[in-house]
Order: sequence, then C-alpha cells, then structure tokens
Amino acid sequence: MLVLSRKVGERIQLGDHITVTLVKINGNTVRLGIDAPANMSVARQELIDRAANQDGPPVGQAASLPK
Repeated sequence: MLVLSRKVGERIQLGDHITVTLVKINGNTVRLGIDAPANMSVARQELIDRAANQDGPPVGQAASLPK
C-alpha cells in the first residue's frame, strides 16, 4: 500500500484517466474528489461489502460528485 500526505487542493493521478483531489479536512473526516471516466464505476468499500452480504441494488454505478 502506498501512503501519501496531501494538503487541501493537492491531487493524486492514477494512470492516465483518474485524478483524486483532497477537497476538505474536517477533524477525522477527509473529503475526496474523484475525477474518472463516466464508464468507470466508483463506490465506497462499505457499500460493496454490504451488497456482497445481501441482495441489494448494484453498487458502483458511475456517478459524479457534487461541486
């Protein structure tokens, strides 16, 4: 696992098409912005785990983050 330190507004580039931006830090909460192609699914791990443990709606549909 690669561990990086970032300041608000700094970015991490994953491959050619994915950018992760540190948007906000508030106490123990970090807000990330993820810019990825619309055909790529992006989901929180706890939702994937929950769907794997029960019959639920598909998880990881491509979605845009609010601005």
